[in-house]
Amino acid sequence: MTGALERPAGAGEQAAGVHERLTGLAARLADAGERPAPPCLDPVNEPMIRNWTQALGDPDPAWHAGGLAPPAMIQVWSMARPAGTEGGGAGDGVLALLDSSGFTGVVATNCEQTYDRYLRHGERLHSTTRFGGFTGPKKTGMGEGYFVTWFQTWYDEQDERVAEMLFRVLKFRPRTGKPDTGKPGGAYPLRPAIGPDTAFFWDGVKAGELRIQRCADCGVLRHPPGPMCPRCQSAERDHVVASGRGEVYSYVVHHHPPVPGRTPPYVVAVVELEEGVRVVGNVNGCPPEDVTVGMPVKLTFERVDDDLTLPQWLPATAPVEPVLAAEPETDLPADPPVLEIPLTPTFVIATALATRDFTPVHHDPALARAQGSKDIFVNILTTMGLVQRAALATVPGAVLERIEVRLGAPAYAGDTLRLYAERLDEATVRVRGTVPLGDHVTATVKLNTGKLSTGKLSTGKIEERA
Repeated sequence: MTGALERPAGAGEQAAGVHERLTGLAARLADAGERPAPPCLDPVNEPMIRNWTQALGDPDPAWHAGGLAPPAMIQVWSMARPAGTEGGGAGDGVLALLDSSGFTGVVATNCEQTYDRYLRHGERLHSTTRFGGFTGPKKTGMGEGYFVTWFQTWYDEQDERVAEMLFRVLKFRPRTGKPDTGKPGGAYPLRPAIGPDTAFFWDGVKAGELRIQRCADCGVLRHPPGPMCPRCQSAERDHVVASGRGEVYSYVVHHHPPVPGRTPPYVVAVVELEEGVRVVGNVNGCPPEDVTVGMPVKLTFERVDDDLTLPQWLPATAPVEPVLAAEPETDLPADPPVLEIPLTPTFVIATALATRDFTPVHHDPALARAQGSKDIFVNILTTMGLVQRAALATVPGAVLERIEVRLGAPAYAGDTLRLYAERLDEATVRVRGTVPLGDHVTATVKLNTGKLSTGKLSTGKIEERA
């Protein structure tokens, strides 16, 4: 696959030029085939394994007393330095071209790893990479972008293959521009004034509800909330929970003055709810020029920081919600989760560093927001490790042969990640990880339930797919 792409109607000359250059570069990279990757910087070693297991909370003694390396760590051994890296990956040229063309955002979407055997402490590895292809441009919830795929294979000192991986990322053009300047007061210093008349509303926001004040005598709804009913002057009140659906009644596109924590231009709208009252909030999830009067929207909740969450709006047809959604989790397995992990900022940053992933979106909130994310989020190497934990906890003593992961909703700092595991047959476990946005990861894990061995476990190659 070398990038036979569908070009969107009406694309400008610049977009067509980028597309043409990508197609030519992809063809050259595909012709180059497999080539050496930069050397693995360290042997398989106990300190890095300890950092990884402690950060991810993996208690398996095999990784220490048994002298083995967690198989899901395979990519860690060849991760580059945080700065001044040599490069040399099969997809580096394509990624660099997309960066220079404005597609500066990056998020992993797929990873498939096959493990031929478990590694032992002290082994030295080397690897090769091969370009797989690209598709795009595609409109996604993060912004317009390209999906780029490459393969990596690891070998031991005897040139025997020990693992192979397919890796796919989305390179997208962020919808927001400059990162937050970090002015005093935090990313969003503007705070609501919460008093006796409004506390119920903000309590509802924390609970994932949009609460509308109602007169307890005549039943009329009112917003903003107040101490007295404008119809019957009663001071008795309660509330209803809104459906979360409405239409844009009016809106403005905000350019100036600057608001800390917001990158202009953005839309501030008056939304008329199905219940008949009107509320104010930002319309996220689409460019400002796509917002129109009468546009159907749905409720979402944006967690600004640990103390503040705001009700906001998305187009009703938004395919991917980039902020915390209000809808409760549904269709979850009957059994409790195998793992339930509070994604504190410390966890997100510590696991990224333990997996040698220094990409700023995993530790720098301002830069993460500049790429269209609402906060730092868990990296895919951590997700692979947590899938490994869930699968091996479900079938204790088994040997991991293969993990196939597809990422969905981002797992943001402040969320809780719940991993459910279902054993499909003797050698297959399905793992599903959920966050408030929905499914963060769906994975299929292949296991060997025989005796633990460092010999060959699998000889199947990853087949390139269009």
